Amino acid sequence: MVISDKGEGIPEQDLPYIFERFYRVDKSRTRTTGGVGLGLAIVQDIVKKHNGKIIVESIQNQGTTFIIELPYS
Repeated sequence: MVISDKGEGIPEQDLPYIFERFYRVDKSRTRTTGGVGLGLAIVQDIVKKHNGKIIVESIQNQGTTFIIELPYS
């Protein structure tokens, strides 16, 4: 499965951390302005529990692509 957007992208220095719980790329965001930083951590846990893997590719000002690979049984 491939999920892409054409948004602002994720800075390269943040890519190693985006799957950590409570990590936010945009430090100005708070719980009241949007998100607690759990979404990608939850997605990664679900994918791993199904023996799959998730790959992220991102270019600033061009967008981000998430690739989810699950084994076929």
